[in-house]
Amino acid sequence: TATASGKSLCYTVPVLQRLIERPKARALYLFPTKALAHDQWAETAATISVTNLPVEVHSYDGDTPNSQRRKIRAADGILITNPDMLHAGMLPYHPTWRNLLRGLEFVVLDEIHAYTGVFGSHVANVVRRLRRLCEFYGSSPQFICCSATIANPQEHAQRLVGAPFTLVDEAQNGAPTGEKHFILYNPPIIDEELGLRGSSVLAAKDTAVTFLAENIQTIVFARARQTVELLLTYIQDELAYMGKGETAVTGYRGGYLPLERRDIEIGLRTGELRGVVATNALELGIDIGQLDASVITGYPGSIASVWQQAGRAGRRAAQSAAVLIASNNALDQYICNNPRYLFGRSPEHALTNPDNLRILLRHLGCAAFELPFRKGEAFGGYAPVDPLLEALQEAGDLHETREQYHWLGEGPPSHAVSLRTSGDDTVLIHDMAADNAIIGEVDLESVPLLLYEGAIYMHQARTYLVETLDWNGRIAHVRPVDVDYYTRASVGSTIRALRPEEETVTQKSEEAAGAKEAREEAADLLRAWGDVTVVTQATGYRKIKRYSHETLGFGLIDLPPMTLETSGYWLIFGEALTERLYDLGILLRPNDYGPNWQRQRKLALERDGYRCRMCGAAGKEPAGPAPSEGATILHVHHIRPFREFNYIPGENDHYKIANEVDNLLTLCPSCHRQAEAGQQTRSALGGLGYVLRNLAPLFLMCDPGDILVSVESQSPLTKAPTLVIYERITAGVGFSQRLYELHDELLHSALELVRSCRCRDGCPACVGPPGDIGPDTKDVTRQLLRLLAQF
Repeated sequence: TATASGKSLCYTVPVLQRLIERPKARALYLFPTKALAHDQWAETAATISVTNLPVEVHSYDGDTPNSQRRKIRAADGILITNPDMLHAGMLPYHPTWRNLLRGLEFVVLDEIHAYTGVFGSHVANVVRRLRRLCEFYGSSPQFICCSATIANPQEHAQRLVGAPFTLVDEAQNGAPTGEKHFILYNPPIIDEELGLRGSSVLAAKDTAVTFLAENIQTIVFARARQTVELLLTYIQDELAYMGKGETAVTGYRGGYLPLERRDIEIGLRTGELRGVVATNALELGIDIGQLDASVITGYPGSIASVWQQAGRAGRRAAQSAAVLIASNNALDQYICNNPRYLFGRSPEHALTNPDNLRILLRHLGCAAFELPFRKGEAFGGYAPVDPLLEALQEAGDLHETREQYHWLGEGPPSHAVSLRTSGDDTVLIHDMAADNAIIGEVDLESVPLLLYEGAIYMHQARTYLVETLDWNGRIAHVRPVDVDYYTRASVGSTIRALRPEEETVTQKSEEAAGAKEAREEAADLLRAWGDVTVVTQATGYRKIKRYSHETLGFGLIDLPPMTLETSGYWLIFGEALTERLYDLGILLRPNDYGPNWQRQRKLALERDGYRCRMCGAAGKEPAGPAPSEGATILHVHHIRPFREFNYIPGENDHYKIANEVDNLLTLCPSCHRQAEAGQQTRSALGGLGYVLRNLAPLFLMCDPGDILVSVESQSPLTKAPTLVIYERITAGVGFSQRLYELHDELLHSALELVRSCRCRDGCPACVGPPGDIGPDTKDVTRQLLRLLAQF
């Protein structure tokens, strides 16, 4: 049901009733975050205190003092924790928790809409392990799940728990709700020709300041940590300019230390803090009091998230306002042009894949450590698991004896399995001006974006310069600086491998269906999903002035590449389709730069010392059909576009002038994308990749940042024009397969978006930012989509 509808009563009342009737019964509450678990512990304890009930309630997590842990393990009543603690701190040590497991009658999973993607897939396997141990100790608990509004709550709960559920939905919701004004605001166009609209960040600042100036307690949501800090700075500056600098406004995001976050939550509840700028960390049901207004900076990626964020204001019967401010990108503009999608359609499906092979294998190891597997035993809905156990035995993790599989490793394997990311690594941030005090932390994956040497790290609107980064030691040293700019990294990615699980080939003729070589030669379009290997490397960064966003300078980033083994959905354009597109004037293949191109290209690379002339990133040429591991692939760009020289193979030698070294420039992939605006070679594929990547989150319950796109006019892997949309999560969680299944619907929506956009040549609302596309990109992308829709 909706936010603040009293969902907690559906488990609080029956649990307390049972515990009064049976004092030795136990209940386990699981919340997706430690902060939310703490919040609910305080609320439950207050309820028990006010009603004077003889029921104990305890919170157990990594912060629980050792002196209290033995008492909590032996206690009766309610235990409140999070999936991470259950996974690594309880199940591996189940003999010490036998009192809980023997008497367990209720398991509550609240906020299950948060259990999606890789996190949800892991949690489903943790629940499998919990139920397996409950069976061993002779208990069979009843599960109660609560969720905000999603399209498939019953199916999602059944997938998480592996048991049938009865649904109590919005139709049975009797909670009072106040009047809410929902405003969908699209900033005005500031450049008609380019289709550019005003900044959504500055519009969010203006909206928040309008509310705060009237003493309306306000929460502002932003999708990225850096945007949170920029918005916080802008709001504080504007309030100070208006003479209202005493208005207390703070930030709230991942990376803040736990104590700092608790203080912010208390300040919001008491009203001492009048405003907060947050990531989706405050989207869940942490009690922050009754805020009056919610400002959402850009579509957060799902309808469910929109209503969660809007619901943080007016959480009782009072009047409230929610403002969704659209950004320039295609996803936001689609919402503005199709508001029925937001207001007239049910939220998205919550997607999890508990049987994801990589995730499942890791939890089978954890489960085997906890309790040996019997031959023929099932694990949740996966039965039998013998073939997977045998694979773990071959890998040296298990040993089979007397019809049972036993764990061979030292210590609990759960300690090496993170539920939320591909790894547990974080980098601690030390303030050199405060005796190296720890002021925050950043996950390792985000370090190349936020904590490289020379970066400006922002924390509660204060700016710090990253002086040193110890990659191996996982420590960054920063010092406070007073600067009027921030930094943004340039990151390049290379597809190293495509391994299809399923593929569909559109063929030119039936006769070509025999041999694989003939089939590929005659193929119009191959679409597939499967495993993808991606290597990503940050190469340089820009210094960007606040407010004006002008570039002040550049710097180099020297960090090791990061390899991602994930899942992807891809399109490969065959020779037949490429020829048809060529006849329409749409070039997907690389241009023919003439017979001296390879020699001139090499001369340009040598002249530039194999470094990007824009950002200075070092690199090298591909070694063979696939680039060598860790290499930054360097491109050579024509300063004056090659096509302007009117080279016609066999008729003239204009290529010689076009390929003069003085007309060539060495660039890394990231800088090349900015420099090749006029080349149709990339335009059609680039426009297609842009619009598909931005529309895909509408069909998936995922954050737009959960998927990325790679476009290559001549892939070294496929030797053909190739577009890959891949998941940012190790092993993937099913998004790629879903996009493969939704291929036709996705293309139709993309064509409709491009057709309906009012710009002339392309803009951020359809086929991409003006600085990253060519003048004909909209037209050729529309033609490409129209042709693809025929398949």
